[in-house]
Amino acid sequence: MTRTPFALAALSLAILSGCNKAPEETQKNTVQVESAQAVTAVAPIAKKVPHEMTIHGDTRIDNYYWLRDDERKAPEIINYLEAENAYSDAMLAHTKKLQSSLFEELKGRIQKDDDSVPVKDGQYYYSSQTRGDNEYATYLRSSDFAGTDQEVILDVNELAKGHDYFAVSSLNVSPNDNLMAYGEDTVSRRVYNIKIKDLSTGKLLDDTLEGTSGYVVWANDNKTVYYIKKDAQTLLGYQVYRHTLGTPQSDDELVYEETDTSYYTGMSKSKDGSEIYIWHSSTDASGLSVLNANDVNAKPKRLIEREANLEYSISKLGNTYYIVTNLNAVNFQLMKVDIDKAGDKANWQSVIPAREGIKLEGVELFDDYLVYQQREMGQSTLIARNLTSGKELPLSFNDSAYTINAYGNNELDSDTLRVYYTSMTTPGSSYDVNLATGEKTLLKQQTVLGDFNADNYASERIFVTARDGVEVPVSLVYRKELFKKDGTNPLLQYGYGSYGATMDPSFSSARLTLLDRGFVFAIAHVRGSQMLGRPWYEAGKLLTKKNTFNDFVDVTKSLVEQKYGAKDSIFAQGGSAGGLLMGAVANQAPELYKGMVAQVAFVDVVTTMLDETIPLTTNEYGEWGNPNEKEYYDYMLSYSPYDQVSKQDYPNMLVTTGLHDSQVQYFEPAKWVAKLRDYKTDDNKLLFKIDMEAGHGGASGRFKRLEDAALNYAFMLDLAGIKK
Repeated sequence: MTRTPFALAALSLAILSGCNKAPEETQKNTVQVESAQAVTAVAPIAKKVPHEMTIHGDTRIDNYYWLRDDERKAPEIINYLEAENAYSDAMLAHTKKLQSSLFEELKGRIQKDDDSVPVKDGQYYYSSQTRGDNEYATYLRSSDFAGTDQEVILDVNELAKGHDYFAVSSLNVSPNDNLMAYGEDTVSRRVYNIKIKDLSTGKLLDDTLEGTSGYVVWANDNKTVYYIKKDAQTLLGYQVYRHTLGTPQSDDELVYEETDTSYYTGMSKSKDGSEIYIWHSSTDASGLSVLNANDVNAKPKRLIEREANLEYSISKLGNTYYIVTNLNAVNFQLMKVDIDKAGDKANWQSVIPAREGIKLEGVELFDDYLVYQQREMGQSTLIARNLTSGKELPLSFNDSAYTINAYGNNELDSDTLRVYYTSMTTPGSSYDVNLATGEKTLLKQQTVLGDFNADNYASERIFVTARDGVEVPVSLVYRKELFKKDGTNPLLQYGYGSYGATMDPSFSSARLTLLDRGFVFAIAHVRGSQMLGRPWYEAGKLLTKKNTFNDFVDVTKSLVEQKYGAKDSIFAQGGSAGGLLMGAVANQAPELYKGMVAQVAFVDVVTTMLDETIPLTTNEYGEWGNPNEKEYYDYMLSYSPYDQVSKQDYPNMLVTTGLHDSQVQYFEPAKWVAKLRDYKTDDNKLLFKIDMEAGHGGASGRFKRLEDAALNYAFMLDLAGIKK
């Protein structure tokens, strides 16, 4: 659970337009905001209350620290946030007609009645469907792939009635297929109450498990579940409890407690159902503990003792563990070991050794096949290996750059691999692949209504030389007849670059709204991801973090030089840790961008990482560093967007957040906007939109998300001079 990226297909692309008064002009209108009605066309000016913070002999003054309210109820703060929303609405009132037409356009591409491809798990095939104007999915199951006896097991639309925000976490069905557990979040803090439903009667059991991470793992007796409880303050899932159906939660047994706050805790079950795993994950180390799924009194046993900088994951096949690990392998290797000998790494045997320039990303096991995913020169591929003959078969696809992932492969006795495939010009597609022949069967491709034709669009993968000589991959897409590569197209550049998260190129029907109006869309695969393997991540974290920001800026300059985008019409966008990227880039090279959007932006790096009460902080020392150590404090301070705001011009900016965000607290972007208003020396717009109901992922309904996207596109198009 990091300050995660959004999926590109769902991420609203938002840039604002116009101008507001410069700080010296608005200063005379500075008042303490008392209500949203006080704002018309004058930006809210937050009062200053100096707050001193001293460490390592250095004192920082935070004038806007007062905007933090962990309860999210202080009238003065709520009024200020509502004033920001009212100001943004007033400044963008002239785009209302455009927003409405864009919403209809976005909605018009979506197939209202849609069904997912059924996935077999146990005796049933599970799927979801959306119908008409429903905001949420309905979940179903059937005894066959064709769905001849489909039954509804959960209608989220019914559950969501009366809630401004509603989210369901993963659905987990008991081994005998009779009971189903799922989590509900009505606040958007990613803290779930788990409910248990009897699928034979459709009724809920009396059991409710509160304050959890949202999912359970069933023991094989069909009446015992394991779940993770979250700390109420830090929202860190750190305790694994065992619950027996029909008993109060207060009687639940604590099975495992994580005492090292730099580790996340997760759970899963082996594909054969015999073992339950408690996963331990920090930024640069991992491990697991094992429980017998057939013993409701089982105690977790560490596979091996945790070690600094050692990472591994396991998959079970018969009496063998297959282990993906960085043991003696920077880019990971695959090893195997007999289960009863797994506790000694000396017994681990190499299956796929470490290879220069190739990162092993994961494996999928079947009785007769091993499928492994690897990444070379920025592209992931899947290779199937026959476990008897050792013969390998690469699973090939047509696009030069794409996203491919295995999913829903729950059965060991199968010779078919289910995969999801997409590229920037190919809508999301589900295939079954015959592992013996490589033959692909298309089960479904995302339907894009309207006049969409993939042949109208082109995608490229290029490399840009950064200032230190390193080659940075860039993925591009555009509409062919609207792109002349003459430096006249508006261009939107997206980036993330943290946690080793790789933003592979994928399709977005919403993005067509930009491409069809002449935009070029670019993903800068900056350091901090794993696009070029694990060293690419290591070169963009801790004391090398500035490479992430430099790469992004250098990609922008190169795209302009190569005439992919117009010098005066370049936009930048990023969310969460990508919002940190936006903030750092805005401080470093504001002149490059016409507009910039920073969504749920992690911008107050030093203050946040010094506060262990804030969710995620201690888990992420391995990502950003621990500022209690002076070396990291000094380095983080040198790029922290909030601390580095200066008296200079900034791009037109739209900043968004959710009041209930559990990953990046709302007060980070709120403080940042307040300080930017005080410091910026330009007449460009600075707008702050706060979803007073949502959290880190934004709105929960599919059409509500489109309303947000339409607003964001209207900002961008208006600023680019495109009026319809």
